[in-house]
Amino acid sequence: MSDIYESAASSLGLFDGCCLTKVELRITCKVISDRDALSKPDPWMEVALTVLLLFLLSSGSVNISLCPLQVDRTEVIRSSVNPTYSKVFTLDFYFEEVQRLRLELYDINGSLKEADFLGSVECTLGQIISQRKLCKALLRPGGTVGKTIITVTEELTGNDDYIELSFSARKLDDKDFFSKSDPFLEIYRLNDDATMQLVYRTETVMNNLNPVWKTFKVSLNSLCSGDHERKLQCTVWDWDSNGKHDYIGEFEATFNEMRGAIDGRQVQWPCLNPKYTVKKKNYKNSGIVILNQCKIIKMHSFLDYIMGGCQIQFTVAIDFTASNGDPRNSCSLHYIHPYQPNEYLKALVAVGEICQDYDSDKMFPAFGFGVIGSWPLLSPPPVSHDFAVNFNKENPECAGIQGVVEAYQACLPKLQLYGPTNIAPIIQKVANSASQELHTKEAMQYFILLILTDGVITDMADTREAIVQASHLPMSVIIVGIGNADFGDMQMLDGDDGILRSPKGEPVFRDIVQFVPFRNFKHASPAALAKSVLAEVPNQVVDYYNSKGIKPKVPSHFQSSRPFGP
Repeated sequence: MSDIYESAASSLGLFDGCCLTKVELRITCKVISDRDALSKPDPWMEVALTVLLLFLLSSGSVNISLCPLQVDRTEVIRSSVNPTYSKVFTLDFYFEEVQRLRLELYDINGSLKEADFLGSVECTLGQIISQRKLCKALLRPGGTVGKTIITVTEELTGNDDYIELSFSARKLDDKDFFSKSDPFLEIYRLNDDATMQLVYRTETVMNNLNPVWKTFKVSLNSLCSGDHERKLQCTVWDWDSNGKHDYIGEFEATFNEMRGAIDGRQVQWPCLNPKYTVKKKNYKNSGIVILNQCKIIKMHSFLDYIMGGCQIQFTVAIDFTASNGDPRNSCSLHYIHPYQPNEYLKALVAVGEICQDYDSDKMFPAFGFGVIGSWPLLSPPPVSHDFAVNFNKENPECAGIQGVVEAYQACLPKLQLYGPTNIAPIIQKVANSASQELHTKEAMQYFILLILTDGVITDMADTREAIVQASHLPMSVIIVGIGNADFGDMQMLDGDDGILRSPKGEPVFRDIVQFVPFRNFKHASPAALAKSVLAEVPNQVVDYYNSKGIKPKVPSHFQSSRPFGP
């Protein structure tokens, strides 16, 4: 590894691991203090997420900032001292951060403004994940309440499909004297430790023995943890305003049984009350529960495609126009300091180090634009807008990000910086390679073009046309603005503030451009730049393949492709 490359990577903190996983948090309370004189408490839960943020300052010191953020709240469980909440909290888990959680429990007295604070629990998400279950006492000012909150977390990796279910029932038992039952349905999942986990609770259908509950969606992970034969216990209740709901009956099912309703057929279960089964000789059931529809909604993720063999083809384009300044001058944006990498190197290493993990051969084409040719291997004058940084027109690929860094350093003394700043040619060059993927039915290659430029582009009309055409291809364009120029016109290329159109008025098929000024990250965490410029790429990858109806595939082996090589 070259000294400059190692210095850049080290200064950007790129050797620190970064792992993001989504987890589900579920909450159950046990034996809550009864503060109401005439009724049981109606508790609801607020979760405040306090993230411990570390900011790397220019002096190298660390600034710690606690940022409390209310994530969400549960539904209200009425008249219960042992509530089990159906609300699922989905949180992002960062291994490299301390994420502090505060759970606050309130008793509703008419309205949220009049709620009584019952107690709170503080812990870290890491504690919950490491223990899987965490039991802690509820605390409030003055001491320990002595009650317990149990939190359970599940990792959302795989089984990301959603299941759409539509239940109804007929001839349910009537539990009310002066009206008909008010039924609702609960679905519980049997966990590996033999405990039951509430998966979903339907709304209550008032005064109806033949209820039709609203269609709902639940993830396959939540429903059965991906085990299609896992037992599900479904219970039907008659709702009562005092919280003492009357038991109607129950039945057991599995997801495999529910799949019988996928083709529009109905699946039925008798709703049984075990007590009646023993006591009543002619007892058949307490009604019939019907699954009218089971629809599987396939949710392919970015990792589905990457793990299915999709390769990221990473290409770099560097601005060598005269506005950067003479590379021999210490004020130049291209000046190579022996110890401190310039902004071009910092941005290149920050983004490239992440992208190279998704390219099996780690061979990256590197191009430059805005120079006058002065050697035999470069295109003839006047100006080249897509020359190979390694001076090899037939094979512009460099070995890894280190190879790109070395080629960049080596070419600088041989260049005559000129202009203008035209980026349409390099976008079209990469688009030509990406267009070859249009004829395939597999997600094998996705192209990311990183453009590092110091000024406002001068071929805006051609660039808009090139981006609109590229939006139909498996391709994303990342533009990092280097230096202190006015990048106002660059924002129009990024589709966040409106729909980009070609000069002829044709809109982009999908948003593929992300523009970020490097100066916004001069004093920020090094990972912040990479996170910002790559934030939209996973969704752009998924959007493209979904729009083409291309599903992820696991090939027998990963094939290396070299679009610009021999």
